[in-house]
Amino acid sequence: MKIKLYNTLTRKEEDFTPLVGNEVRIYSCGPTVYSYAHIGNFRSYVFMDNLRRVLKYNGYDLKHVMNITDVGHLESDADEGEDKMEKAARKENKDPYEIAAFYTNAFFEDMKKLNIDTPEIIAKATDHIPEMLEYVKEIIKNGYAYETSRGIYFDISKLDKYPVLSNRNLDDQIAGARVEVDPEKRNPYDFALWIKAPENHIMKWDSPWGLSYPGWHIECTAMGRKYLGEEFDIHTGGVDHIPTHHENEIAQAKGATGKIHAKIWMHGEFLLVDGGKMSKSLGNVYTISQLQEKGIEPLAYKLFCYSAHYRTKLNFTFDGALASQKALNRLREGYLKHLNGKELIEEKNIEEYETKFLETINNDLNIPAAIGIIWDIVRSEKKSAQYAKLLEKFDEVLGLDIKNSEKYLEEQKNIDLPEDIKELVEKRKQARIEKNWNLSDEIRNILMEKGYQVEDSKDGMTVKKM
Repeated sequence: MKIKLYNTLTRKEEDFTPLVGNEVRIYSCGPTVYSYAHIGNFRSYVFMDNLRRVLKYNGYDLKHVMNITDVGHLESDADEGEDKMEKAARKENKDPYEIAAFYTNAFFEDMKKLNIDTPEIIAKATDHIPEMLEYVKEIIKNGYAYETSRGIYFDISKLDKYPVLSNRNLDDQIAGARVEVDPEKRNPYDFALWIKAPENHIMKWDSPWGLSYPGWHIECTAMGRKYLGEEFDIHTGGVDHIPTHHENEIAQAKGATGKIHAKIWMHGEFLLVDGGKMSKSLGNVYTISQLQEKGIEPLAYKLFCYSAHYRTKLNFTFDGALASQKALNRLREGYLKHLNGKELIEEKNIEEYETKFLETINNDLNIPAAIGIIWDIVRSEKKSAQYAKLLEKFDEVLGLDIKNSEKYLEEQKNIDLPEDIKELVEKRKQARIEKNWNLSDEIRNILMEKGYQVEDSKDGMTVKKM
């Protein structure tokens, strides 16, 4: 059965066939490790995870590269501002390499919490300076770049078409509105391949143009070629990469090799928060750890991401995330009921589910529809170990770790409650002894707002994280 994938380059869904044999070669834009990755970032990596899992589910072998940007990503896409790594280093009074190591480790810890499949190759930018230098030299040799007092710039006028991904009309944009008006640049949209370092810049290397460092875009193009060749199957990233970063990657590849290096370009949509963009000034930029503090498991956030297709905007609210936590626990409970079930299911029914699931995930990674199939199985009145086995199989794509459902549920029951929660629990117990039902209900609501579920039974009150 063919996999259909939406290609941003052609703006249509296409039947997927690897360029070479059974191996799928993928490049994914990874994090810039100057700070903690936030939940919006991780929506892109959940999408990346689904792509990997769907391809493997279909029997393909993967050679997947994800970069770690630890130099060269400036504050502005217009090649303006400070290097994010150096800025973070000054802010925290640390060495930029120390900053990079800390936040790289934090990123992969969160990836593990989300049960995201790690790409086969992790490529750190600072480990690939020679490859980037060579790529820039090739672009210059082919006549697509020029030198200024600030660095080496790509000359977009040399291309037959620019841009090709975003399809925006540069003439309709006011020069200087989004890009700096630099008198040395031949075109306002020319971009930096290599940047001459100021004297106080820490991360810099010897080059034909003096002490300097790479531009952000050249990193991905050079590392992609090193590990995947001049042409490979799929390039992934977020929609924010389309107008500048990925556009410039394509320009660089054309300048060096004459080819667009990736056959299919895939992009995950934005995560909104409370209906708007995430912003530090608004205080709505959340990390995975901050969700955990609210009683929301990383895997519950992953399930929340499945409520919308990867090419559709998704609005995050804590109410929605808490609902996903409850849903995840219901899924775990449903799986365990099937695991202990004794009823037999006809093989044709199992095969129907398998066919429907495969058709769904192969339709441009339609994970929301696949989740609907999961719930059909969970809610089946017939409780069967066959269904449990089927759920385990489908979880190879979803990555919700349902095999360990019992462990997760037990952990929640036996959770060591924080002191403030313990105090509220004791107050509620006393309220119930005194038959103060209004106060009891009020405290229950407070506990729920803090991410804790209250269950009353003849055996007493149980409090657990939602």
